[in-house]
Amino acid sequence: MCTISDFAEKTQNELFELVDTLCRIPSPSHHEDARAEFCRKYWEDAGARNVTIDKAKNVVLPFSYNENGDNILFLAHTDTVFPDTKPFAPRLDGEYCFCPGIGDDTAHLSILLLTGKYILQNKILPEGCGVILSANSCEEGLGNLKGIRQLMADYPAVSKVISFDANLPEIDDRCVGSIRYKVTVKTKGGHSFRDFGSENAISALSALINDLYSYIPPIYDGSVTTYNVGAISGGTSVNTIAQNAEMLFEYRSDKEACLKEAMAFFNKTIETHKSDGISIDFETIGIRPCMSEKIDMNELSKLSEHCASILRQNKQEPTFNCSSTDCNIPLSQGVPAVAMGLVNTGGAHTREEWIYVPSLKIGAKIALELVLSYFT
Repeated sequence: MCTISDFAEKTQNELFELVDTLCRIPSPSHHEDARAEFCRKYWEDAGARNVTIDKAKNVVLPFSYNENGDNILFLAHTDTVFPDTKPFAPRLDGEYCFCPGIGDDTAHLSILLLTGKYILQNKILPEGCGVILSANSCEEGLGNLKGIRQLMADYPAVSKVISFDANLPEIDDRCVGSIRYKVTVKTKGGHSFRDFGSENAISALSALINDLYSYIPPIYDGSVTTYNVGAISGGTSVNTIAQNAEMLFEYRSDKEACLKEAMAFFNKTIETHKSDGISIDFETIGIRPCMSEKIDMNELSKLSEHCASILRQNKQEPTFNCSSTDCNIPLSQGVPAVAMGLVNTGGAHTREEWIYVPSLKIGAKIALELVLSYFT
C-alpha cells in the first residue's frame, strides 16, 4: 500500500489538474449538475460501486453506515457563490493560482475526491465507525444549505460532521446563523417632471435602508450580530419616478436570541415605512440556524481537538473561529460539527480569489490522515 505521504507527493500534479478541471465546470448553487456528475464518475473510475447522486444533487460515497451506531460525514461543497454559467479560466502566477471559487470550495472538493480515490484504490474499510464522503450541493448564499439538510435527513444516525471549507489552518467550531429577506417597495410612480412629488419607490427604499442601518444589536455573552444590504435594483429610466425597487437584506448572529430581536426590529421598521402611497412586502429567502443549546459541548470539543491534533502533526498551528457553513445544520440539530481549512486561500467571494498551490499537498496529507483516523 502506498503511504499517505508518498501518495500526497506523487499526486501533486494530479491534484492541481483536478482543481483546474473543476474550476472550468460552472457550478452556481442549484445548478451543480455537471460538477456532481464529474465527481460521481471520478469516484466510480477509482473503483466505487455504490456512489450516488441524490435528489438534492449531493454526490454520496458511503464506505459504511451504522443505523444504530457511530457515523462520521465528511463534506466539501460543489457550488460556488458566482452565478456564471460559462467556464472560468484559472490563472497561474508563480506559486499562486487565481480563479473565482477556487478556494471556496473547489480546492477542498478536489482534496476530498482524491481522499476517496486513495481509500477506494487501497480497498480500505472502516472498522471503528461508519464513514460517508459527500460532494454536497447548495452551501453558498441562497442555496440555503439544501445539500446538507438532505444528507442529515437521509442519514439520521450521523453523529459527527467535518466539512472541508475554510483557510488552512482554521477550524470553525462555532456557527453563525442568518436570516435573509427580499424586500419589495411599490409606488404609483410617474413622469419625473409632470408628476414631480409623487412617491418614488427608490427613495422609499433608501429611507427604509437608512432606518434599518440605525439598529444597535444586543450583545449576549460576547455575541456578534451584523446586518447587510447585499443587492438593490429598481426603477425604469432617468426620467421616470420609480414604481418599484427591491433589495436583498440579511441579519447574521452567533446567538439565536440576537437573531430573534433583529427580526422583531426588522418587522417593526417595515411597518413604520408603509403608507397609503407606499406598499412594502418582504419574503424570507433563506434561514441558517444557530447552534442548538442541546449540543454536547464536550463531544464538540473532542471533535475540534482531534482535527487540531492532525493539523499540529503536520506543523500547522490551528486557529479557532466562528463561521457560516454546512455545519450550521448538524450543529442546530445537536450533532457535533466543524469546518476545517486544508488550503491557503484568500479573496473568497471575489473574482480575485486565489490559492497557494504548494499548500495543496499539505492539505491532501492532512485530509487523508484525518479521514483514515476513523477507519481504525
